[in-house]
Amino acid sequence: MLLFVFSTIVSLIFYFYFKMRQFRTTRMLPIRKKMFASMAGVALGLFLLFFGINQIILFNKFVIYLISALFILLGLYVAIFNFRAAKHYRQFIEEEAIINDY
Repeated sequence: MLLFVFSTIVSLIFYFYFKMRQFRTTRMLPIRKKMFASMAGVALGLFLLFFGINQIILFNKFVIYLISALFILLGLYVAIFNFRAAKHYRQFIEEEAIINDY
């Protein structure tokens, strides 16, 4: 149970970290901004996933199971979608750096 609480907090910290990286990236690097936004989305999806699992472990009611199942499914969808997007954008980071002379 403590593992899911720790994972929830860590994923929330990574979400804020990648959002700050996205906003602090210069305007000349749009692919890098998109990659950081996708990585923040992965962290947000993991946050939803771990939060849903933690609620199922803590509480034993049918309504909690339904809401937690929605959180888990939404978290999985968001994490997988953004992971694929980040993987796609990561291919073009080096090319973007060469084009913009960084």
